[in-house]
Amino acid sequence: MRRFAALYERLDRSTGTADKRRALVEYFRDAPPRDAAWALWLLSGGKIGGARAKIAATGELRTWIGEETGTPDWLVEACHHQVGDLAETLALLLDDPPVDDSLPTHARDEPSLADWIEHRLAPVANAEPELRRAVIVDAWHQLVFRERLVFNKLLTGALRVGVSQGLVQQALAELSGVDIAMIAQRMLGRWTPGAGFLETLLSPEPQPGDAALPYPFFLASPLEVDAATLGPLEEWLLEWKWDGIRLQLIRRPGEIALWSRGEERMDGRFPEIEAAAARLTRDCVIDGELLAWEPGADGPMPFSALQTRIQRLKPGPRALAAAPARVIAYDLLELDGVDLRARSLDDRRALLMDLLAPDSGTDAARIAPSPAVEASDWTHAATIREQSRELGVEGLMLKRRDSPYRHGRKRGDWWKWKVDPLSIDAVLIYAQSGSGRRSTLFTDYTFGLWDGETLVPVAKAYSGLDDAEILRLDRWIRAHTLERFGPVRSVEAVHVFELGFEGVNRSTRHKSGIAVRFPRILRWREDKPAREADRLDALRALAR
Repeated sequence: MRRFAALYERLDRSTGTADKRRALVEYFRDAPPRDAAWALWLLSGGKIGGARAKIAATGELRTWIGEETGTPDWLVEACHHQVGDLAETLALLLDDPPVDDSLPTHARDEPSLADWIEHRLAPVANAEPELRRAVIVDAWHQLVFRERLVFNKLLTGALRVGVSQGLVQQALAELSGVDIAMIAQRMLGRWTPGAGFLETLLSPEPQPGDAALPYPFFLASPLEVDAATLGPLEEWLLEWKWDGIRLQLIRRPGEIALWSRGEERMDGRFPEIEAAAARLTRDCVIDGELLAWEPGADGPMPFSALQTRIQRLKPGPRALAAAPARVIAYDLLELDGVDLRARSLDDRRALLMDLLAPDSGTDAARIAPSPAVEASDWTHAATIREQSRELGVEGLMLKRRDSPYRHGRKRGDWWKWKVDPLSIDAVLIYAQSGSGRRSTLFTDYTFGLWDGETLVPVAKAYSGLDDAEILRLDRWIRAHTLERFGPVRSVEAVHVFELGFEGVNRSTRHKSGIAVRFPRILRWREDKPAREADRLDALRALAR
């Protein structure tokens, strides 16, 4: 724990990427393999025991620290509000244990990071509160401040230290000499922290599990300049930007797998796609978009239809019929075991079109190539883009024809040229404090529209305001709170905000009957009184 706490402190204090990477290289070089594997897991966003493992709820931690220190609940809450981070608050409320100065630091017998997790925390996950409390309180009294701080962050799941998974992978690639793309590929999907995994991850030799893994996804960047500045239109492939689930379809010897961009293997959830992949004539890895699409229809169903399938591990006949799935394929990454990513997009697309040709026996209702969008010039392309919503798509994708298939979000070759967002004017009705560095400010907002004389919640948003606006709104929220519901405050219906969103669908899961996609704040409408905000009927009229 001592070594990992020192790494955390160094990463937290550093503002330079190069210094963070150097710190990571030094840690992974010197740490015991088991500790290094757990550090990789935690820095990559992993939780101890997974999402369903309860070690300590935030309310329990507040209660336990109050009991151990004799601090009343109201003072614990006030300290948390002042500090802003629960893990740091818990660490500050306790004194450090006495240290035997007669022993050098390296000679003190203390559990390692792996020991703390594997032998103390993981075994009590979901146990009775008394047992979990005993383990955690015992740890508090053993650890010095910086170790206690990191320990608390493991409990609260707030181990955010300004290090992306990509930066960790860069450090591992620098340390091992293994290509970063292979490291990223091996880290996709579910893996278990352990010395064995770390050895496999950093091995320069092909590993047995490599065959089932997808390639790291290449991501497009939003186009924020005039498309005409990209150069001649002939150098670009234009496609529709589909509103589905990005995935890779893998057909390799003895292996058919579907991987989402969220690094989740979706085998069994879309059996019609797996069956269509089995009928392909050649082994391949296809990059595409998973959509709900009725056979014979001109366009996809709303994203909400696809959502009914996502969590069904074994969908029944009714689910299959209500939202039939289809993959729109727009890239071919591998063919007959040959990695095609270094070849140009035009070459890859030609091979993809041949693989999915009508006379190839492919089930076009389940796997079909993404059609190219033809335009005479950039002005014509902009006109076509405006038709996107009518077709159930989000805009255009612009891909340089000579581009290789890279990994991550590398700017310059792939752009997403989305239509302007739909917008509504909504009233702020609830607010909640943020997390991390914004935990002392109200930055998570809920907005409502008028339905008769009542404001009905329709969207939550937390981005779009600048720092000055956030501070001003935070002060207003504190002075105009009507009620408190745990961490949430209801506020006077005064302020109107213009919200943008990508789409709107009908939904039985929401009180309003409407679900909006990717809402964010466009501007604070201080010129508009709350009574003039939009009505729910206006939003319903936009729904698919």
